[in-house]
Amino acid sequence: MFTHVVVGSNDLAKSKPFYDAIFTAIGAKPGMDMGTRLVYAHNGCNFLVTTPINGEPATFANGGTIGFSAASNEQANAWYDAGVASGGTACEDPPGVRDLGFAKLYLAYLRDPDGNKLCAMLPAG
Repeated sequence: MFTHVVVGSNDLAKSKPFYDAIFTAIGAKPGMDMGTRLVYAHNGCNFLVTTPINGEPATFANGGTIGFSAASNEQANAWYDAGVASGGTACEDPPGVRDLGFAKLYLAYLRDPDGNKLCAMLPAG
């Protein structure tokens, strides 16, 4: 469905330990530091963290969330714990099952150091 996702950062040195930690928790490798951006590749997907090309400050999308697939509740919890320990902020309810009516999902939400909202998700079993 998509080729890549890009989020902005005002401090790549602060972002790298956070993203390295959450992606390592779900089986990815640490990101490649390209100077003005960090590049992560895992399971055919690409995720980039960049300073804005236009030179303006990076801001997060109000109402936007980027979701990452987790293989198990334990992996989602490890992703969440790694993020909180590496400069992220817990948001929404604690990790757990949410009944959305049409589906039950296990969800864990974080905000990265720049405020971007992220979610680890898998079907609740």
